[in-house]
Amino acid sequence: MPYQRFRSFSVLAVVFLSCCLWLPAQSQKTQDQSGSSAPAASDQQQKDQQQKDQQQGNEEPMETFKSQVNVVNLFFNVKDKHGMLIPNLTKESFEIYEDGKPQTLKYFTAESHEPLTLGIMIDTSASQTRVLDLEQQACAEFLRAVLNPKDLAFVINFDVDVDLDQDFTNNVHDLTRALNKVQINAGMGGGPPGLGGGPIPTTPRGTLLYDAVYLGANEKLKNEVGRKAMIIFTDGEDQGSRLRIQDAIEAAQKADTICYVILIADRGFYGGFGYSGDADMRKLAEATGGRVIEVGNKQDKLKQAFDQIQNELRSQYNIGYTPINGKLDGTYRKIQIKVKGGSDYKVQARQGYYAIAKE
Repeated sequence: MPYQRFRSFSVLAVVFLSCCLWLPAQSQKTQDQSGSSAPAASDQQQKDQQQKDQQQGNEEPMETFKSQVNVVNLFFNVKDKHGMLIPNLTKESFEIYEDGKPQTLKYFTAESHEPLTLGIMIDTSASQTRVLDLEQQACAEFLRAVLNPKDLAFVINFDVDVDLDQDFTNNVHDLTRALNKVQINAGMGGGPPGLGGGPIPTTPRGTLLYDAVYLGANEKLKNEVGRKAMIIFTDGEDQGSRLRIQDAIEAAQKADTICYVILIADRGFYGGFGYSGDADMRKLAEATGGRVIEVGNKQDKLKQAFDQIQNELRSQYNIGYTPINGKLDGTYRKIQIKVKGGSDYKVQARQGYYAIAKE
């Protein structure tokens, strides 16, 4: 029995001593491993931080570069002396000048697939009484034909007031409904400033044409991107606008908006009085890269006008350049696009732009 107790004690003693020796060794091993992994983790964190700083350093100059570069973007058509559209020209076919100085093209496309934003502007003053139905029907057909899934349009009518009948939408049904709701209004206006009542109430008033163009460009199209156009149905006669034709032109140019004027009028409405509305409309159209199409009160001519506009919008060249004069000082810069060796070709483009920073 004593021997058995001693043997048990001996075994316990050996186990105890082994544990005493093993624990310090294991503790030292753990410390060594911790000591070796800590610097490794620290090194990895430093590498990650350096990589992150380097990425940020690479991104910041790119943002600065983008904010400082001013690219002038132009959509235009080329026609021959008979007014036929000329397709399939290349980048090398064009020369561009700003204030008489040659510029270097940065990009070029022969067909533009950018989304189109349209402003439909309808004169609903008394002079349009006999032609309003023609406008409504033809315009609805045009929108059904021209609007693609990513395109947008709005409808404004103007008479003694300026009213937004339908805001931006791609829904042709909603646009048609808005067109069909507009009515002739020869009464006295007086609504609040802005869309819905003209910029400034004035009495008496009749056709706030210039105010409507200004508001359509400045309040609706200015902040949109891509291709932009206004199609204006009017006889061209303004009566009562607070703004001038030059204000309307400037607003359209600053909004990069092409203005097409469909000169639709019942000349009999004016009796023996003179009619001179087309002169200012030609100024507006030519300055913005559009044109005036006279249709009188003929339905077939109105349909032809829409076909022509549709073809032009689908056949636009698109070029961009960074001006040599990079100052964004708000001044007006004249633009001229020339076709090399194309003396018989006419370029239909806006005549200039205002050098202002984009918001």
